[in-house]
Amino acid sequence: MKILAIDTAANLCAACIFDTEAGELGRAVLDLGKGHAEHLITVIDDALAGAGLRYADLHLVGVAVGPGSFTGIRVGVAAARGLALALGVQAVGVTTLDALAEEARDAHAGREVLAVIDARRDQLYLARYDAEGTRVAGPSIVNLDEAVTHAPPGIVLTGSAAHVVAEAAGGAFDIASNAPTADISAYALLASRPDVMTPPRPLYLRDADAKPQEGFAVARKAD
Repeated sequence: MKILAIDTAANLCAACIFDTEAGELGRAVLDLGKGHAEHLITVIDDALAGAGLRYADLHLVGVAVGPGSFTGIRVGVAAARGLALALGVQAVGVTTLDALAEEARDAHAGREVLAVIDARRDQLYLARYDAEGTRVAGPSIVNLDEAVTHAPPGIVLTGSAAHVVAEAAGGAFDIASNAPTADISAYALLASRPDVMTPPRPLYLRDADAKPQEGFAVARKAD
């Protein structure tokens, strides 16, 4: 099975082509920060070209569903849904926390993992995984004190808030990554697993920063 994986949930605009038998066939990654919508299709095209494949060769589309950038998540999920519909294939959503944890377990097999991403406003996105990789807490949005209660000695930390949690917990921790998202290959690998095959829906753990203006209205011009 050939899978297209997409990640626009954080700073990266990334895509890769993954074959469940042969592994990764091609990838393209841009570190943009913003502007994912303008570049995503080109990134996908480049990943396909690197794999020597066409859209018609794909069997499944996997996409990062957050938590992360509200705009980036919408771009990725909309693209995945549209491509899956056009190609007549399934689309699958993968959380950024799950992908970070999968990447951490690849480097620290058989260890508990705590994935924590900076959510700003003194809050963190969090999910905790047992030694077998099963999610046992989260995904949720918490403050730093709450995050520390999920960081016992010996757990592996990963994500953009990993060092913050390690310092607050006052212990020496193995830190797998300090990035807000995982390598695109982690999304592809998770998307290929039957137990992860859920439709892509944005994972928003809090409301958007932008809100309708209140207490102000433009006077209507009289006819």
